[in-house]
Amino acid sequence: MRQLQFPLGVNYWPAAKAMYWWQNFDTAEVEGDFRRLAAAGFQVVRIFLIWEDFQPAADKVSSRSLDCLVAVADLAAGSGLKIQPTFFCGHMSGVNWMPEWMLSGHGRGRFPVMSQGRLRYQEIRNFYSQQEIIEAQKLQCREVAQALRGHPALWAYDLGNESSNCVVPQDRQAARVWLAAMVEELKRGADVPVTIGLHAEDLEEDRRLGPKEAAQYCDFLCMHGYPFYLDWVDHPLEVEVLPFLGLLTGWLGGKRVLFQEFGVSDRILERVCSGEIEAAAASYYERALHLLKRAGMWGAFAWCYSDYQPHLFDQPPLKDNPHERSFGLFKSDGSPKKAVRVFQEFAKKVKEAADSGAAWDLSWLQGEDPDRFYHKPLLEIKRLYRKYKEWLADRDN
Repeated sequence: MRQLQFPLGVNYWPAAKAMYWWQNFDTAEVEGDFRRLAAAGFQVVRIFLIWEDFQPAADKVSSRSLDCLVAVADLAAGSGLKIQPTFFCGHMSGVNWMPEWMLSGHGRGRFPVMSQGRLRYQEIRNFYSQQEIIEAQKLQCREVAQALRGHPALWAYDLGNESSNCVVPQDRQAARVWLAAMVEELKRGADVPVTIGLHAEDLEEDRRLGPKEAAQYCDFLCMHGYPFYLDWVDHPLEVEVLPFLGLLTGWLGGKRVLFQEFGVSDRILERVCSGEIEAAAASYYERALHLLKRAGMWGAFAWCYSDYQPHLFDQPPLKDNPHERSFGLFKSDGSPKKAVRVFQEFAKKVKEAADSGAAWDLSWLQGEDPDRFYHKPLLEIKRLYRKYKEWLADRDN
């Protein structure tokens, strides 16, 4: 993998297509988006392989979707960008997107499921424990790896987006077996780095595939964080929680951490800010980038590229999750918000810097035992966050 000093990335869905883009793929649309992102200083684009679009049947990977994926990689290369494909998507913006063959037909999960064009409540088959599903996932890994083998735009693979919102492994051994199988399949195609998209709930609860398990097989760790989703954070824009989550992930797993998702929705800002919304978002991103880099995170990916166009507002997931409509760095017409300038200036500073970035400072965790964290994870994360904030206050005074 090309070593980037502080990888700046963005999570990508097209403004006019959202999660439906593979079904309605538009080369010109993606090309314009990628050129816009490259001009803003981004280096990596994280994309999501909607499971049903890429694998409509357990024994079949869609050749059309693979062709579209290669086209995305070509467009990225043409714009000077790298891509990070995310498999088995999976959980996205409050909905679980699943092929019909992955549904059990019984029960009601935490999130609604989108499958075959309609929203429903059904249980998802556990893909950590059923061998026929593991073989199907290996097939998808194999076909994608073959399609992208040797491609200059390929930066890393991601084994899932907040997968514990879909299903949870029955035990840690099942998680390790699954990780080993997926990583081995991808590494057969080429020695491309592999990770998995963990999120704050994987720290708040013991979901049996956390940083320690991921670190045994993945080349680096990832964390997602949004203070307005965390009821143990004092303010919905308390940006200090982001480096805390990243440092906690690295401490538990013992590997470097990419902060793979962070951002803020205009709708949330409207509820908590009295000033101009775009300026507030820009300030949030500026503080977040500074703190993440200072804390020793390897890189940072914004959520997300663009606001969505209004014709999508009555479709899942935007109909029932209106705050998801306006997380973009760009407006739905392609024009930049003020936060884009923050990334441009930050990218320039990183490029010009002679140092390779800050080292982790885990002195505030002295005397703590990572093996005991998951005995009572929610209590521990609240306690450790108080400790971290006290340490920050002492350091900066």
